[in-house]
Amino acid sequence: MARGDLFPPLEPYRTGTLAVSGLHTIYWEEAGNPDGAPVVFLHGGPGAGASPTHRRFFDPRHYRIVILDQRGAGRSTPLGEIRENGIPDLISDLEQLRTVLEIDRWLVFGGSWGSTLALAYAQAHPERVKGLVLRGIFLMRQQEIDWFLYDMRTFFPEAWSTFVAHIPVNERGDLLEAYYRRLTSADPQTRMAAARVWSVYEGACSTLLPSPELVSASGEDNHALGLARMEAHYFRNNKLSPEAALLENIDRIRHIPAIIVQGRYDVVCPIRTADELHRAWPEADYIVVPDAGHSAMEPGIRSALVQATERFKTL
Repeated sequence: MARGDLFPPLEPYRTGTLAVSGLHTIYWEEAGNPDGAPVVFLHGGPGAGASPTHRRFFDPRHYRIVILDQRGAGRSTPLGEIRENGIPDLISDLEQLRTVLEIDRWLVFGGSWGSTLALAYAQAHPERVKGLVLRGIFLMRQQEIDWFLYDMRTFFPEAWSTFVAHIPVNERGDLLEAYYRRLTSADPQTRMAAARVWSVYEGACSTLLPSPELVSASGEDNHALGLARMEAHYFRNNKLSPEAALLENIDRIRHIPAIIVQGRYDVVCPIRTADELHRAWPEADYIVVPDAGHSAMEPGIRSALVQATERFKTL
């Protein structure tokens, strides 16, 4: 296997669920080497859930690979549940899981929303983080949310036109509120229809070149519902305070080894945000992939992420 390729498919050696509140139960799994270096994978979205492919960023001979579905996502239950679901809750879940698995410190790997959660978790518990691999940086600021809702049409006008067409003209001044009303509707058909349109919009904008496979997967019911409801909920109800908290608190994690991987032509999480993080945190290695968009499955992104986990073997 050439360095930089994904590792071969593998199955988990252990799976489980963890009741993290009276409402939420999260799914987790372990793969690779039970005695290896612990690494936790944080999926994007929020709400996207993890997939078997995500195990393949890590050498299974070296790493004890921990993967979870965050609250309301993937195999965690209840799917799409927005109550008791905020950044402090997700940080607490990671700490509960780390304790249950008897892990002292772990490498934290997160892309897109996963980079947001990875930074927030590391800043809350720096003593538990051996290193960070971050991809497609999202810092949860209003300018980034507005970009997603309105300005991605600069590069993907066709996808945005379909996204906005789902909302009546008189509601288009506040797309987030319009979608949130539909995604939280009592009518399951209304929720599902809005979720599919939202999720497919994001999928269509996530790669440098068109990917019909990704767009098709984005419309799958469970994925779409978890992703769209969680994203709308977090964008609307879980702003950071202060808004630039993840940048302002970099001193808490400046000493932690980190690698930032960013696609030059990432439209979902534009490179401007990664550049701001890099300038605030020059100690972190910063890798710009010149021929990639947002998706972790872009060839150049995929290769850079595997190379990053290979470098961390010596940590």
